[in-house]
Amino acid sequence: MTNNTALRARLAQLFPDAPPLAYVRTYGCQGNVSDGERLQGMLAELGFSFCASPDDADFVLLNTCAVREHAQVRVFGNVGAFKPLKKSRRRMKIAVCGCMVQQEGVAEELRRVFPFVDLIFGTHALPKLPEMLWELYENDAKVTDVENLDGSITEDLPLRRESTFRAWLPISYGCDNFCSYCVVPHVRGRERSRTPEAVLDELRRLVGEGYRDITLLGQNVNSYGKGLAETPTFPALLQAICAVPGDFRVRFMTSHPKDCSRELLAVMAENPKICRHLHLPVQSGNNEILGRMNRKYTRERYLETVQTAKALMPDLTLTSDIIVGFPGETDAQFRDTLALVRAVEYGALFTFIYSPRVGTPAAALPDPIPRAEKVARLQELCRVQEEITLRRSQSLVGQTLRVLVERVGKAEGTLAGRLESNAVVEFLGGSETIGHFIDVTITDATRLVLQGTQN
Repeated sequence: MTNNTALRARLAQLFPDAPPLAYVRTYGCQGNVSDGERLQGMLAELGFSFCASPDDADFVLLNTCAVREHAQVRVFGNVGAFKPLKKSRRRMKIAVCGCMVQQEGVAEELRRVFPFVDLIFGTHALPKLPEMLWELYENDAKVTDVENLDGSITEDLPLRRESTFRAWLPISYGCDNFCSYCVVPHVRGRERSRTPEAVLDELRRLVGEGYRDITLLGQNVNSYGKGLAETPTFPALLQAICAVPGDFRVRFMTSHPKDCSRELLAVMAENPKICRHLHLPVQSGNNEILGRMNRKYTRERYLETVQTAKALMPDLTLTSDIIVGFPGETDAQFRDTLALVRAVEYGALFTFIYSPRVGTPAAALPDPIPRAEKVARLQELCRVQEEITLRRSQSLVGQTLRVLVERVGKAEGTLAGRLESNAVVEFLGGSETIGHFIDVTITDATRLVLQGTQN
């Protein structure tokens, strides 16, 4: 018997009345969500069913994030809350995996603080989940695997996707940029790309299965091709993707500004299958701060890229990430960021107060700014962006736009769908259109949601 077959047989012995139930919770970015779908796919292939609450679970898996300290604190709190549950459910196994675990020293801390955790593994060990579960269930062993296997890609892992019409499609893993505040290269490893053939094969399967909104994923999709013999470019990959027959649209993230070329923007402008939505994280609008962040572009270059993008695509929606309170950031430097936000007029912002990450250069910088001041700056930034978002949303009133219907809306009888810009619109309609494209005329706009009428 293969290991998987043997493990399925062992689980059937341990759970003779019904398949074991798994509860999987993922924290963090879209890349983590994609990893979570693969983890669930492997569990399903091994015979697990799934539940919505840890109270009902035989196997609990927390897939963690390391980008900000808050995420790590939440995970530790949640793991601690499982201790009484584990005592009451003797057969329950608890696993913690992902980016947080891959950080130096975290696995040891988990073992010390939470000895009842059964399985701990990092980002590089994800494909080895069946092997680790065999040790867990056959030998009743505690398992830890945080080995750094930088440079490897495992294809054809099973998937249990969360949606039947929206999909994540990784094209690369890891990161070579080493921004001074970011722990990702340390926990995800150096950048490596999937082959164009592997990406296109998965895309064709998705389109054939009826997926309509497909997001290409990578820490820096713009530098796609690293590690491959023929070094294909991201614009070339996009061209090949758009040549695949079918009624679908594609978007991508994250797009590093230093590698956002005119060629890429031209390919976006020429291909109607590519959403007119570009997530282009700026992080700061001040050159000195950008230098200390090791972002490798200037405010001026960023604004030139934005100008080029808008000239090629007047209907483009830009979104971005901004860090407030980077060590040593003065009020004047923060004002530069506010001015940039007003100049670009983003559709939406993802804003964060700087969070020091152990092992990153920025964590060693002096940081005299009181947290209360950082919070006040963040609130001001959010107010500015809210005004811009509302103004941009109101400019859509009267327009008829293509919408992918995603779910039942909050109000009775309504549906909610997503525009190319990633904005959400609600409208009256029947659930039979969920998962399909329809045309909706925008009739009203608030900061959070658009209202429309189905055509």
